[in-house]
Amino acid sequence: MRWPTLFICHGGGPWPFMDQAEVGRPAMWGALDVYLRSLDASLGARPKAVLAISGHWEEGAPTVNAGARPPMLYDYYGFPPHTYTLVYPAPGAPELAARVRERLASAGIPSGEETARGFDHGVFIPFMLIYPEADVPILQLSLKAGLDPAAHLAIGRALAPLRDEDVLIVGSGLSFHNLRALFVEDPRAIALAEQFDAWLAETCEAGDAAERDRRLAGWAGAPGARFCHPREEHLLPLMVAAGAAGKDAGRRAYAERVLGKPMSGFQFG
Repeated sequence: MRWPTLFICHGGGPWPFMDQAEVGRPAMWGALDVYLRSLDASLGARPKAVLAISGHWEEGAPTVNAGARPPMLYDYYGFPPHTYTLVYPAPGAPELAARVRERLASAGIPSGEETARGFDHGVFIPFMLIYPEADVPILQLSLKAGLDPAAHLAIGRALAPLRDEDVLIVGSGLSFHNLRALFVEDPRAIALAEQFDAWLAETCEAGDAAERDRRLAGWAGAPGARFCHPREEHLLPLMVAAGAAGKDAGRRAYAERVLGKPMSGFQFG
């Protein structure tokens, strides 16, 4: 089986595990909750392992977390105390870590390895909904410092053969990540977010993979791009997923508005 690749939104902090009173505003991420909880059934099977790329880990070279039992990394701030006791005991995937490094080396991409870092919330929060029994091994891969989109597309292309080795490749970020603007109800902000979201969907759904990669490599020139992503770490996981997609077409698999701003997730293949 050839697995698709995914770019998922992971929401804000530990959002699924707070009630409305704790959030202090109308419920958000309702469609994301439904989408993530439905992914297991929609994919139709369970992979041997997941390779997850989160917008919350950067290293000088792409680095794998090869620990057998990664702990939790509560890398969010100012949330209710109980959200710092959440546990997601999914096993790591040390054997896959070695295979990832082999694939990267074969493409001339230096990589690193460490065993102590925990799953950050870009991984454990969405996967608590996707695989709530924590029974699918997860290997986390970092972004590469410098955040070059072409480099991350190349990382994805190097990892594409893993899709035929029972590995599900998932980029976890946000299609809109201007937190200051997110909580401001400004029609101009919404218009810019809509422009970028439309461009992103058109790009990811392009039938020509080479054109898709060209557009993604130049994402910063898209309408509203730098407004939506003052810093691009939450968009770069999409580049890895798209690069690993090869010639497979993409489609928007998740969409909703959060405080008026459109959010999107994509599936390739």
